[in-house]
Amino acid sequence: MTELCVIELKLSHFRSHKALVLALDARPVAIYGPNGAGKTNILEAVSMLSPGRGLRRATVDEMTRKPEALGWKITAILQSLHQMHEVETWSEGGASRNVRIDGKAAPQVALGRIARVLWLVPSMDRLWTEGAEGRRRFLDRMTMSFTPSHAEAVLTYEKAMRERNRLLKDGQRDAGWYAALETQMARAGAEIHANRMAALEQLVSAQAEAETSFPTATLTLIHPEGSDALMDETSLLDAFAQSRSRDLLAGRTLTGPHRADLFAEYTAKGVPARDCSTGEQKALLVSLILATARALKAQVGAPPILLLDEVAAHLDADRRAALYDEICALGAQAWMTGTGAELFSALGDRAMYLQVTEENSISNVEEGKE
Repeated sequence: MTELCVIELKLSHFRSHKALVLALDARPVAIYGPNGAGKTNILEAVSMLSPGRGLRRATVDEMTRKPEALGWKITAILQSLHQMHEVETWSEGGASRNVRIDGKAAPQVALGRIARVLWLVPSMDRLWTEGAEGRRRFLDRMTMSFTPSHAEAVLTYEKAMRERNRLLKDGQRDAGWYAALETQMARAGAEIHANRMAALEQLVSAQAEAETSFPTATLTLIHPEGSDALMDETSLLDAFAQSRSRDLLAGRTLTGPHRADLFAEYTAKGVPARDCSTGEQKALLVSLILATARALKAQVGAPPILLLDEVAAHLDADRRAALYDEICALGAQAWMTGTGAELFSALGDRAMYLQVTEENSISNVEEGKE
């Protein structure tokens, strides 16, 4: 049995869903229906069982059902490595979201210790051709799955960097004002870099050992300072101190792990991912998600929960069938959306099927057929 899965999900005033209760098992979940029916909203709710702002990076107000605007709540029963946890997360009146695990208040980062959640959404189809920020988020999401404390390191670094940037914008030149912040940034930054490199190493290994229909990606973490840039604590501390004059002119911090970029190459062709066809770029993303799932299963004993929104886009029937076979072989609870049940026909009875109508009505359909 899958050891990481949602077995009950309740939504209240979340996005388009006024009230929703789903009883689930460990199988993949195929959700189908017309565009605008609220399929992606369900996946977004599951993504909120992990730290951060979810798969849409939305504000708490954007997630609140209109016109009521009462706030929202998500409750889930999560099976995690032979333990059951009740997870609640909610927002009221536009306030920051709260988290409760097993009846006790908890920080968001605590979610990363009991649930690993990865997603692939249509906006990520442009991952290889747009800015580096999206690729860093993609890498950090995978890294956090391997090392839950990575989220805390990122938060610490970003908070200290915001304060340093404020000093830079104000034209502050007193070195004493910068020292404590740069010490925090160097310590957290070195941890971030080490975590990212360890995650990439695990991904390379997971790809090399797999027999899969999806292409292998050669991955490299690059920095504006060059591929040989030193990202240990001492080197970062020196770099921050030496770059203050340049940073004062720019009004922001120009060196550090927040400037890293993930470079990917389609290994078999030796072609950068950004120059590949749309279908090849999609296949590379799917390959990395599957590799992460395999590596996590080896590391923690269970694959992550996968959220694959409109996953059939740019995948032909053979690749779709291969994807479903790999998901089922992994034992992952993958939540997938599509416009029609026929997109999931290759799954047969290996999945649960939920049909969503334009009125947000949801029915459980056996084997994808009414």
